[in-house]
Amino acid sequence: MIRITSTPADDNGCAWYHLSQKRAVKPMLTGKVEADWVVVGAGFAGLSAARQLANNFPDDSIVLVEAQEVGFGASGRNSGFLIDLPHDIGAPDYIGDLNTAGMYLKLNRAAQEILKGLVAEFSIDCKMDPIGKYQSAVEQRGLDVLAAYQKGLDRLGTEYHVIEEKDLPERIGTSFYKRALFTPGTILVQPSALVKGLAENLPKNVTLYEHTVITEFDNETHPHKVVLHTANGGVIEAKKLVLTNNAFAAKFGFYTGRLLPIFTYSSMTRVLTEEEGERLGGQRTWGIIPADTFGTTLRRTPDNRLLVRNSFSYNSDGRSKPDLLPKIRQRHRRSFENRFPMLSNTEFEYTWGGALCMSRNGEGVFGQLGKNVYGALCCNGLGTTKGTITGALLADWLAGERNDMIDFLLASPGPSSTPPDPFLTLGVNINLMYSQRRAGIEA
Repeated sequence: MIRITSTPADDNGCAWYHLSQKRAVKPMLTGKVEADWVVVGAGFAGLSAARQLANNFPDDSIVLVEAQEVGFGASGRNSGFLIDLPHDIGAPDYIGDLNTAGMYLKLNRAAQEILKGLVAEFSIDCKMDPIGKYQSAVEQRGLDVLAAYQKGLDRLGTEYHVIEEKDLPERIGTSFYKRALFTPGTILVQPSALVKGLAENLPKNVTLYEHTVITEFDNETHPHKVVLHTANGGVIEAKKLVLTNNAFAAKFGFYTGRLLPIFTYSSMTRVLTEEEGERLGGQRTWGIIPADTFGTTLRRTPDNRLLVRNSFSYNSDGRSKPDLLPKIRQRHRRSFENRFPMLSNTEFEYTWGGALCMSRNGEGVFGQLGKNVYGALCCNGLGTTKGTITGALLADWLAGERNDMIDFLLASPGPSSTPPDPFLTLGVNINLMYSQRRAGIEA
């Protein structure tokens, strides 16, 4: 029996969650339930895995467990970019090996198709908009990244457009940036609304339990099943367990020390007035990611708010640290006013943090983890698309299917090892601090 020593706990400041449509939260698990499958973690990967298991095994019972509330955790806290392109920060041109890059492009686009199909089928109101994204830079280091990435995209053969400084304000309002690469394949969404909508339209043989915290896990006592205990005394017995809970999988004893919960932070303004919108100018909606990985992400949302995302911390227990938010909010204010001096009196209405699951070598987890235990984990910052596709493909593989995407994921060496604590925590936070400082005005 393994005792789970840390469980999800996010702050209450996420704009996407509060601004998305309210739903009737599913009850927490009480008593004892038996199932063919139990999936732990109802984010993009968990929802996708549970749905595809239900489709592949229509006579099986699937239990999907969420420690908090669907749309409240990490899947509802990102910036809402469904990105199709690969971006290998370890390669000089950010593309690297063409076969690998081509496979990531195929995986990401397959995820987009899955999500587009579900949004259309169930009329999910998540403001899904295939308007592309801008990857923008202002300092020379960022401009060099764009130049390298442009060469990589040429090798990959994918569409992009270079937008020069003089033409950017008519698109995004601000004249802050020197250059951008516009890539049309990105889809923007309201992330919390999307995962809430997916949860509301699960197949009939999937039972979702929310606010159900797993505190103990046993796959050794019984040869053909796993047993999970919950914080409120519930018990789940299942033939097989699928972990889609990212860094918290380490608390179950898998890839301990290799799954790094890196938190990033966002603030969102109140709704802009009509006069403020005219002052800003540019297109009504857009999304910007930074050329420098540690720079600032921006969005102008369909309801006319502005989002700013930057700053990172390594929270080894995977839990939010709300005491960091006031200082980070001030940093967001500086970033905002650098970019939008014409809107200096526009207040932030929300500030929040959210976890990314990262690995030292950029590899994820896919396949069997232990006896009767399987996982799709560690998306390295692309949880919306990679979580969706790896969850679905894991369920297909468990049903006996094989294809080039599944074989590619199975061939991954998995996350590499890291130094033990306290060296790990110290080293990661020093690296994050240095990288954020090096980003300069890009942050």
